[in-house]
Amino acid sequence: MDSARARRNRKRGGGDVKITFDEGLLVTGDRPPDLVALDDALHALEKIDARRSQVIELRFFGGLTVDETAIVLKVAPDTVMRDSRLAKAWLARELSGGNGHDA
Repeated sequence: MDSARARRNRKRGGGDVKITFDEGLLVTGDRPPDLVALDDALHALEKIDARRSQVIELRFFGGLTVDETAIVLKVAPDTVMRDSRLAKAWLARELSGGNGHDA
């Protein structure tokens, strides 16, 4: 992350990168996603709602299923699905420059 953050700080200009949060976490296009912005957004979400941040980390970066995530977090699978849906919407707003500070 430090390397990516330093690289971003050296750059000037540039546009926003769209990041799709789906089951495959597929990112298409010529430019890589802005991982620094994503990391910053996840840290911001963690301060507002730690469990929703954990759901994203476990599901999309850890590769856990809904049921596995539910077991790790000791919640119902429906809770994982709801947290995932709300966290993805919050992150999308945050990454697009919207005010996502009300998780």
